[in-house]
Amino acid sequence: MRIKANDIQIHYELSGKGGSAIVVLSHSLASSLIMWTPQMDALNPHFQTLRYDMRGHGESGVTPAPYTLELLAEDVIGLLDALGIDQVHFVGLSIGGMIGQSLALNHVHRLRSLVLCDTASIIPREAQPIWQERIDKTIQNGMEAQVDETMERWFTPAFLKQGSPMLEIIRKQILDTSVQGYIGCAEAIRKLNYLDRLSEIKLPTLIMVGEDDPGTPVSASEAMHERISNSKLVILPSARHLSNIEQAKAFNEILLNFLKDQ
Repeated sequence: MRIKANDIQIHYELSGKGGSAIVVLSHSLASSLIMWTPQMDALNPHFQTLRYDMRGHGESGVTPAPYTLELLAEDVIGLLDALGIDQVHFVGLSIGGMIGQSLALNHVHRLRSLVLCDTASIIPREAQPIWQERIDKTIQNGMEAQVDETMERWFTPAFLKQGSPMLEIIRKQILDTSVQGYIGCAEAIRKLNYLDRLSEIKLPTLIMVGEDDPGTPVSASEAMHERISNSKLVILPSARHLSNIEQAKAFNEILLNFLKDQ
């Protein structure tokens, strides 16, 4: 399904138990709503699940870079408004979790709870050259330049060797991401700086992170947990960045228990 929201076409899928509370799932950079496939069978019997492709990704509209996290959060609000949805549980991974923080800080009345997965609240100055290098490589060589190193950051070597069908799906998602969409969202990520405002968030908050995540390490989740008073931190063993895929069973059980309590 597609709908016009915040001046772009947003691709989304709404599934699950009609009449129940709505859970929004927001994916990582260089992915799409398909990233959440391992969560569908767990969530749909209990909730309505709203997945969407963020600006510049999947089948949603692409606009010229750069983007901001505030713009990407407004896309979510526009989608909810277009669908006539008032309040949601919001689950975001990586940049999706950064969007979740923006929503909790600027549109808190639209959220029932917040789940922040494998994400961070600030990009330190020393990390800026890394993001500039990724942007430059993508401009010069396209998304092919990002595939191998991204897969290595997202999954442990042991999981990569297992040959899960999701691995090829995720690899294809990276390749299919538009260059403008990737750069637009990368520019939004590198300006992330919500750390000093996190104490404003009073929502019930679950923070989950893969124990071996190199991109948004456990220390980043601990910093969020320290500042969000009503938060719970769970560290998932044997997982890197896409912990929802690598440790889907544990991820789903923890997520479902949290959402059912709200």
